[in-house]
Amino acid sequence: MGLWTRTLWALFFLLQILAGPAEKAENFDFFLPGDYLLGGLFTLHANAKGTSHLTILQVPKCEEYDMKVLGYNLMQAMRFAVEEINNQSSLLPGVQLGYEIVDSCYQTNNVQPVLYFLAQTDYFLPINKDYSYYIPRVVAVIGPDNSESTITVANFLSLFLLPQISYSAITDRLRDKLLYPAMLRTVPSASHHIEAMVQLMLHFRWNWIVVLMSNDDYGRDNSQLLRDRLARGNDICIAFQEVLPMPQPEQVMTAAEVRQLEGILLKLKQATARVVVVFSPELALHNFFREALRQNITDTVWIASESWAIDPVLHKLTGLQNTWTFLGITIQAVAMPGFSEFRVRRSEAPPEQPPNKNSSRATCNQECEACLNVTKSFNTILTLSGERVAYCVYSAVYAVAHALHSLLSCSPYHCTKKTIYPWQLLREIRKVNFPLLGNQIFFDEQGDVPMHLDIVQWQWRLRQNPFQSVASYYPMQQQLKMVGNISWHTRDNKVPMSMCSKNCQQGQIKKNVGIHPCCFECIDCLPGTFHNQTADEYECQSCPTTMWSNKKDTSCFKRKLAFLEWYEAPTIIVAVLAILGFLSTLAILIIFWRHFQTPMVRSAGGPMCFLMLMPLLLAFGMVPVYVGPPTVLTCICRQAFFTLCYSVCISCITVRSFQIVCIFKMASHLPRAYGFWVRYHGPYVFVAVITALKGVIVASNMLTTTIKPMGHTDPEDPSMMILSCHPNYRNGLLFNTSMDLFLSMVGFIFAYLGKELPTNYNEAKFITLSMTFSFTSSVSLCTFMSVYSGVLVTIMDLLVTVLNFLAICLGYFGPKCYMILFYPERNTAAYFNSMIQGYTMRKD
Repeated sequence: MGLWTRTLWALFFLLQILAGPAEKAENFDFFLPGDYLLGGLFTLHANAKGTSHLTILQVPKCEEYDMKVLGYNLMQAMRFAVEEINNQSSLLPGVQLGYEIVDSCYQTNNVQPVLYFLAQTDYFLPINKDYSYYIPRVVAVIGPDNSESTITVANFLSLFLLPQISYSAITDRLRDKLLYPAMLRTVPSASHHIEAMVQLMLHFRWNWIVVLMSNDDYGRDNSQLLRDRLARGNDICIAFQEVLPMPQPEQVMTAAEVRQLEGILLKLKQATARVVVVFSPELALHNFFREALRQNITDTVWIASESWAIDPVLHKLTGLQNTWTFLGITIQAVAMPGFSEFRVRRSEAPPEQPPNKNSSRATCNQECEACLNVTKSFNTILTLSGERVAYCVYSAVYAVAHALHSLLSCSPYHCTKKTIYPWQLLREIRKVNFPLLGNQIFFDEQGDVPMHLDIVQWQWRLRQNPFQSVASYYPMQQQLKMVGNISWHTRDNKVPMSMCSKNCQQGQIKKNVGIHPCCFECIDCLPGTFHNQTADEYECQSCPTTMWSNKKDTSCFKRKLAFLEWYEAPTIIVAVLAILGFLSTLAILIIFWRHFQTPMVRSAGGPMCFLMLMPLLLAFGMVPVYVGPPTVLTCICRQAFFTLCYSVCISCITVRSFQIVCIFKMASHLPRAYGFWVRYHGPYVFVAVITALKGVIVASNMLTTTIKPMGHTDPEDPSMMILSCHPNYRNGLLFNTSMDLFLSMVGFIFAYLGKELPTNYNEAKFITLSMTFSFTSSVSLCTFMSVYSGVLVTIMDLLVTVLNFLAICLGYFGPKCYMILFYPERNTAAYFNSMIQGYTMRKD
């Protein structure tokens, strides 16, 4: 709607409504003459529905409705502030502030008072092209209290940039300065009230709540703000939400409203949520709580919005103190010295008589005959509860006074009285910044005073504050701080529970049940996963490769590295066997060296014996590379050195068995082939070829995989990480020993073929023993690796390697050393010749 259109509508209402004669204002509380008048809008009488006056074309008579004690208390706060300023010499010296106050009847009587404030003294509101220099009846308006009425009034006042300061309207819509440029508030906005409420519920871990709201803009807007806030965090869920019926002015409910109320209470009784948030004016709650008491609704925590958090009439309702806990969000309490006495003091007639029906100053709804007496009956509770919203009214008046003080260029003794235009005063009000009873009063960019909020608990003990502060919320920091203990309605004074699901333990994740994120079941995180509480609460995270976790862990720990260590029993046993093998091999080497020219050594292979003994000696000496954490060097030794040494020994035994069979059984049949074999040193060529081929196999295996130590999880104990030199230890070991298995079988075959040779040359049983042990031990190792894994495989690999070397050392060379040492007479050329002759004669 354009500016001119809205102005014309205002003029139309002004002419139609104010055309009739005005009524007499007999109560001196509503008017005080002065140099500059402040307009005041207060709810002295309440009509919740606010529609009954629309049936007739008259301004409603507010006295027909129920009186509202808090409204009169707030009006007295405005009067108290004005009189206090007028009695001061430092603020506005020589200037008298005046006021004109109208009862707004909650939402019923808003348009007529605002048009009255905008009109001039003769009720004339001209239609001008420019209102920059228009002078209305008042310089600023204080009020009204509720958001709907404030928006209605602000739509008019913003056209004239007439300053409006609300002391109780918290809706966020008023923060829009494009729509409401003249609107200011001495209370934090609804967003801060909602945030304080949410932080209170989070503090006590209430995540399952019920929301009840009135069927008006206040209830709808604030409940929507709460839903939007909860949607951002998913920490609190709404079990259900219901709309409360709004009563008739006489608080009499219709049959439909009774059924609606009973349905809400039945649903509340059956719900598991025990915390109820109520966004509603107190007018809609009297019948509700009476019915709740009648239906014996118990074990409930009620969280009151600011509209009824400190209402003394509702607090006085019989029966509330025994069954429930009431917590409310309201403005901070500030002591106002002298106000308790002023509140119940009967006003005296001002020097200038108040207007009568023939005066141009008269208007409607400026009387309340019962207000003073009713307020006196509540004075004790009002005094004990302290001044909260009254201080917001008080600070609003002082903000206007300080702006006037600046605009009138006041000195400590004098002010220059002059015409004040609304836009000038509005500009100065936005700039004010002054201390007032311990608080700093200033307006932020949205036009709000960042007063901190209090969380109050209702008390019913005699001579005690009925609205005891238990926590404070600071809008600037957006932080809630507990300042007192709460007396709960529970039998043992424990904090009531209101949770759809109990909190999960550490190391558990949530699995949603239904549509509400607060309803879930708890699932343990499995071993190898953990729950990071600062991350996703619905998913367990996997541990890194080098780490592990137990069931329900919240973090991972490093896996224990598994490898052979010297203090372990299997390592000690293998080390003892290796030392035995090393000493035995060294002894054999010395014996063979000293008896090198004897027939026994020559028949065992002569120089080839040393080719076998040297790798054996080195292999026994290199056993320590299997102990301790593997490195690149030890991995090379494990994968290459041992298998090459063993291949040299096996190839020597195999070629020795083949050579003996050839001499006695094949040389006569294939003389040329045998001569070629001898002439070109066939045994050594065979050993070299086998060794080279084995070297190629080992090198290719290392190149295709890796020689760096690798870690893999122990299947039997996932918290252990086995360090090995091959990413697939089993396959690598089988691949490297495949040729050794083949040579063992070939050596066994040739040894078996030579079982009938002369005794001195018959090595079948010794070679058979060595090769059979080598073959069976290798097959056993492969079988063991197919069943077990971990460090046991490394131990068995080392044990089989040492035993294979011992089998060669003692099984092949042991008998020969025994003959050399204990039967020297058989280590002669004559004895060997006799054995050959005997074999030849048997063959013939």
